[in-house]
Amino acid sequence: MRQLLLATRNAHKTREFAQILGAEFEVRDLANAPQSAPMEETGLTFAENAILKAVAISKQFPALVVADDSGLEVEALRGAPGVYSARYAGERASDAENVAKLLAELARCELEAGARVARFRCALALAREGKILGIFEGVVEGTIVHTPRGSAGFGYDPIFQPAGLSRTFAELSPLEKNRISHRARAIQSLRAALLA
Repeated sequence: MRQLLLATRNAHKTREFAQILGAEFEVRDLANAPQSAPMEETGLTFAENAILKAVAISKQFPALVVADDSGLEVEALRGAPGVYSARYAGERASDAENVAKLLAELARCELEAGARVARFRCALALAREGKILGIFEGVVEGTIVHTPRGSAGFGYDPIFQPAGLSRTFAELSPLEKNRISHRARAIQSLRAALLA
């Protein structure tokens, strides 16, 4: 069984990784590692932030480390919230506050064609002992709905409707979401590389 340490304390992400990677992998995160230093996300892209986190954590722990950075890009907002997705409404903003800010800003652009076109993007960095071993990316296109729908998922899931579906990410079961999400696509690429 292959062991991976995720550079996160987000239980939702850890659960997604474990479900998508499958039984061949033992996935741990930083929940029980209070000694790990907090990582600043100062990169200009998702890949840069993932690399910063993977390198920092892989220098602190003797393990194969995976770090991710992901977020929502909205056409009408020139790609925002982008790398600021988790803190769009402020450093300690809740998911609901981030969603409310995005919907309010998007309402001001409503007359623009394609104002609600958006995509979720994820970048994963794989590292050991401070060295990057690979970068894996996933993207899913979609639109932003007018009102949050669904109770599954987290973050912007209640307002993101993937292309070709009539339900938001938050209205999909974890199994359905894990087949098509941006993170799932990146994790599947990572899995293929690790099992090759």
